[in-house]
Amino acid sequence: MDIKNRHLFRLTRFVLLKLPAFFRLLARFRTPKKRLLLIKTDAIGDYILFRNFIEIVKRSEKYKDYRIDLLGNSLWRDITLAYDEQFLGEMYFVNPNNFYEAPLKTLKQGWRLFANNYEAVLQPTYTRVFITDGFAGLTAARHIIGFESDNEGIVPRYKNKTDKFYTRRLLLPADSYFEFERNTFFFETVLETKITIQWPQINTPGGQKQGIAILPGAGAFKRGWQGEKFLQLIRRILQGTSQPVYLIGGPAEARAGDYLMQNLEPGSIENLINKTTLPQLIEKIGSSALLIANETSAIHMAVAAQTPSVCILGGGHFERFAPYPAGTNCAPVCVYEKLPCYYCNWLCIYKTESHEPFPCISTISLENVWQATRPLLPA
Repeated sequence: MDIKNRHLFRLTRFVLLKLPAFFRLLARFRTPKKRLLLIKTDAIGDYILFRNFIEIVKRSEKYKDYRIDLLGNSLWRDITLAYDEQFLGEMYFVNPNNFYEAPLKTLKQGWRLFANNYEAVLQPTYTRVFITDGFAGLTAARHIIGFESDNEGIVPRYKNKTDKFYTRRLLLPADSYFEFERNTFFFETVLETKITIQWPQINTPGGQKQGIAILPGAGAFKRGWQGEKFLQLIRRILQGTSQPVYLIGGPAEARAGDYLMQNLEPGSIENLINKTTLPQLIEKIGSSALLIANETSAIHMAVAAQTPSVCILGGGHFERFAPYPAGTNCAPVCVYEKLPCYYCNWLCIYKTESHEPFPCISTISLENVWQATRPLLPA
């Protein structure tokens, strides 16, 4: 949380921490409906690793007669509407960070959720945050289930209080570190059934896969491989294949894309950055013969669409999102230089200039990425 107005935040904090008890008192005088709320408000890649479980919940013996609602992130609204709307009832798409200094807005959203009279609320995100804990509490549902969580996303003094909102907090097994496996554990436990899906899956139009897709950004600049290395890699790719090469991504990749286009031969590649919707981006990745990207949501889209990929991987969340477990179909080929400081949650211990990537990214060599890419290049 980056709080600028402490007064407004204190009012929001009051709504999130004090009103759930009052709402629970009111809830005693009503009978819950057969209605379930899924809370999932983190990033696009997290949603790709989660979305298959919406259908599993909807078809489950336990909740097949329930209306399933979603409190999600506005970042990936279009993906939900394109692929998952059929399994959902009411959908609320929000930017969680916009609530911390907006007490009235927080109260209105909390009241909407309370008025829906949920019997159950499921929050499968392992790293809980204050705002979504508060929304879970404001539902006053009979069953509110989440993880015990760590303190990466919520400070202990708030977590100690929001823990009480949950009727059940699951303890993550030590061997469940990969994010998809965490989701599987959560829903197997809640649904009391075995889940057979082993990796994210998404249906994209069939046909022969063609073209090399390159996503040169990483959301956060310091997590991205250097532009000049992408430039040299693309030049090698153009010499090694007759397939078309195109840049993909959204606003975060625009600057990197401009740099590459300015330094490559005119007409040698196509720039599709900021020219596709998220569903179109997924379809583009699904129709490509190869994707090359930093550790971003695009890598998970590639796995879900069964497109080969090369992932330039840093150490902040190493093994939580990549590399994928052995045996995964179309797992990304990950290139990294493992340092002793890996698993840092991107709290880098090294001092770097604002224009420099973190050392775990900058030390990855062009040669190593090329050696990973070359065997996957179509003719």
